[in-house]
Amino acid sequence: MVEGRLGQATTLAIGSVVVAIVVLGLKAGAWWLTGSVALFADALESVVNVAAATAALAAVRLSSLPADANHPYGHAKAEYFSAVLEGALIIVAALLILHQAWGALAAPRVPDQPGLGLAISALASAGNAAWAMVLMKRGRALRSPALVADARHLWSDVVTSAGVIIGVGLVVATGILWLDPLLAALTAGNILFSGFRLLRESVGGLMDEAVPAHTLERIRRIVAEQAEGAIEAHDLRSRHAGRFTFLEFHLVVPGAMTVAQSHEICDRIEAALKAELDTAIITIHVEPEGKAKHKGVPVL
Repeated sequence: MVEGRLGQATTLAIGSVVVAIVVLGLKAGAWWLTGSVALFADALESVVNVAAATAALAAVRLSSLPADANHPYGHAKAEYFSAVLEGALIIVAALLILHQAWGALAAPRVPDQPGLGLAISALASAGNAAWAMVLMKRGRALRSPALVADARHLWSDVVTSAGVIIGVGLVVATGILWLDPLLAALTAGNILFSGFRLLRESVGGLMDEAVPAHTLERIRRIVAEQAEGAIEAHDLRSRHAGRFTFLEFHLVVPGAMTVAQSHEICDRIEAALKAELDTAIITIHVEPEGKAKHKGVPVL
């Protein structure tokens, strides 16, 4: 099942590269036709999309490599590095857009061929929106940080593109030329926010943040229900690494229980947890009843 997920993630990552290149071509064409600095900002963000999609593809392929002697826990965290890189690229693009907008404020100009340019930009944005929906849905299902990060960036691009299209239309309709660089600056601000949020989430994954509270509660409930014969479970710890969830805890059993009996309980717990979290990697440390802490997860 895991191998199938990795294959799907790789296919989606390749699709992202293809979509990003096509959208970049369309948006670059819209900017070339109009000369609008706001459409330049939109096209520059698509350059970042191509780089980010390529990085996501490399990360997904690297994360699919099996564990080895130097990486006994696998390579799943490679996807977080891709997401960090994407966040950094977004911030760089935003700064470049701000620089261009500042220069355009001094000498604003009327966009050329605005109708055709805006139509091409709208077509590119529609393609981005459709792919972002696919990528977000499948990325969450596959638990791929790189794909989810790419989808969020695309959604941010769609929102800013819509604002740019409306704004450039207003420039043409009203003749207020400074609206064009102002829209570019606002686009840069939105991109900066997206980049910082993406960096925050990616760094959290690299820092081994625990699973969300609702997921942890489900884990505790499963352990309590499936540990019949044991006394308690304590010191439950969790962390995410890409699509994998690592769980470990101590299971206290009666001192007279045989190794085979305690192992049977562990097998039962692991089977139930993997039915709930099929990419879970579980480590259970069995202890005698003298090690009970009378806290943690009581056995139902």
